[in-house]
Amino acid sequence: MKIGHRKTNFVPLALSKLSSYLKVLSRKRTWTPTPVDKGVVVEGSESTLKRCLALRTLELPVKEMLQQGLEKELPDDPGVIPSLQSNMNDEEKHDQALQFVIDAHGVDPQAEAEAQKIRKAWLADPHHPILKTAILERSVFFVLLPFFRFNGDVGIRTVASDISRDEQVHTSVHAMVAHDLGLKPGASLNRLRKATVHWAMDQLSTNTTNKYLDKDFWLRQSDNLYSFGKAEGLADTQRSRMPAFFEASNVNLPQYG
Repeated sequence: MKIGHRKTNFVPLALSKLSSYLKVLSRKRTWTPTPVDKGVVVEGSESTLKRCLALRTLELPVKEMLQQGLEKELPDDPGVIPSLQSNMNDEEKHDQALQFVIDAHGVDPQAEAEAQKIRKAWLADPHHPILKTAILERSVFFVLLPFFRFNGDVGIRTVASDISRDEQVHTSVHAMVAHDLGLKPGASLNRLRKATVHWAMDQLSTNTTNKYLDKDFWLRQSDNLYSFGKAEGLADTQRSRMPAFFEASNVNLPQYG
């Protein structure tokens, strides 16, 4: 069997060495989404995975919200604009990677329709667009992505891992912009965040043997990410076992460079 490999390609610092934004941006590496095969997911996660996948509809609105943010006042740092533009470009790549998962696993039509209503609610919320993006990525995406990693098959786990690396940079950059502009989320944004995660996980129940299939566990992680910027319950994602190359056919391995 032919063994796949990954080539790492780091984003260089292109502007002032003093830019805190470019220091964060330099953590990125380029990758190219590729089609994946359908494998076996964790039993009991199937319907929730379909709901989480339906929320891929929020990827391109993030790009739209960042574009709106670029048209507003921004922090006085030479790295802000290139960092936001780089993050915008990632969203189409994330959407494509998740679409490859959909091509393999199919969709839940009802979940897709409900996710469109959630998309409209995020776009309609009156908060600053970059603040909305920061909250969406930190306390929604960083719940969905670990759910993929702990419950998905090889292809889903690999896609989630690649998107997560980008989202770590996105979350840092957008939180920095919000902080530098003095932006703080109000009650409506918090309610929207909670409603989104509650909908995504609503078909799970209480599970005493597998916390990653426990609805309340995931709701707590979102609460902690929103309030504190971290979730101790997801510490395993930093050292979780990801698919080795010999476990998957090359079609499940993203291309780097």
